[in-house]
Amino acid sequence: MSNEAIPATGNIASYIDHTLLKPEASEAEILKVCAEAAEYHFKSVCVNPVWVKTVKTALKGSGVLTCSVVGFPLGAIPTDVKTFEARGAVLDGADEVDMVINIAAARAGDKGALVEDIASVAEAVHASGAILKVIIETSLLSDDQKVLACQASVEAGADFVKTSTGFNGGGATAEDIALMRRTVGPDLGVKASGGVRSLADAQAMIAAGATRIGASSGIAIVKGEQGSSGY
Repeated sequence: MSNEAIPATGNIASYIDHTLLKPEASEAEILKVCAEAAEYHFKSVCVNPVWVKTVKTALKGSGVLTCSVVGFPLGAIPTDVKTFEARGAVLDGADEVDMVINIAAARAGDKGALVEDIASVAEAVHASGAILKVIIETSLLSDDQKVLACQASVEAGADFVKTSTGFNGGGATAEDIALMRRTVGPDLGVKASGGVRSLADAQAMIAAGATRIGASSGIAIVKGEQGSSGY
């Protein structure tokens, strides 16, 4: 991607999933994030499933999407449970769902298990017209395992691949984004999340091939400041 295509402060908000996934987040904090997203015109607000209805109502008419997470943050639950969780999230109003893969399967090189897990969730999400992003948790995988997880996501019909939950150490790097983009090709979305705290961070990820940024420092990013949050 050329420098001319890298968004500046004025339009980078449209790349950002404004995120609050702390388990202790209160309703007041969730509503504050929604108000910020509406003010700054972020792409979505990303929250845990318990808050989807609240967010959907708060964002009504704002043009900001509602995003939720599934199998979060470990991914180590049965596929049918992830699928049930995803179906519930979209029924509650989620426009997008970010699921965590079976990380052990990726580390074991079991592509078939990955495809089965992702495809089941994808079917549930797409049945309601929602978008599926697949979190591969790059900090726990080798490059070969990252490639395998991305290939499985493509085969399973995912709409995006995503770097990280932000809960297992590490985070997005430009190198991982570039590897993921090379693997999935030009058409699938690539989301950088975990440690993206400044405009420069976000621009570097987009230059490497990201089409979405997950961050709790979205306001700092659009203001050209340095955020302090870990996600």
